[in-house]
Amino acid sequence: MNVQKFTKIGAVLTLAAFSGGIFNTQSIAQVVNTSEISKSTKKKQPVDIESDKMEIIDKENKAVFVGKVKAVRGDTTLNSDKLVVDFIKEKNKAGKEKTVVTFLYATGRVLIITKKQRITGQWARMNVRKDTAVVGGNVVVHQGATIIKGKKLNINLKTNHSEMTGGRVKGSFVPK
Repeated sequence: MNVQKFTKIGAVLTLAAFSGGIFNTQSIAQVVNTSEISKSTKKKQPVDIESDKMEIIDKENKAVFVGKVKAVRGDTTLNSDKLVVDFIKEKNKAGKEKTVVTFLYATGRVLIITKKQRITGQWARMNVRKDTAVVGGNVVVHQGATIIKGKKLNINLKTNHSEMTGGRVKGSFVPK
């Protein structure tokens, strides 16, 4: 399987490209500005993935990367213990079959790093077709000296809206 077939995988790698801004800090659901994430998912860039093991399960339309997974797209890196990529096969306008990524699921010590941010959690998943992503399990978002902690970070890349949900949210906000 060619790495180029996974160009959409880069969309999940941009989860950490938040431009900043936390709003409504008194509510249970904390809103985070995701406009930079949305912009970066529109860019077509190659994705380089390395792991200890890779398995393609054609009958299930899955690619499974296991063991010290590192996926890099541009300035964004996703590390995890396991990354499962679901895909479908479609015909393009020329009638040739192509592989299209539909869903990504990273588990185990998930770490997403960009130039400005660092996000950790126990798992992350992305619905590529719907442009939505979720990072869960003791999520911590670091942006400079600002730190936000919660149980689940929900991101809608179409609307540039995200929320930290699932209980109490803690933040330490350090302005520039």
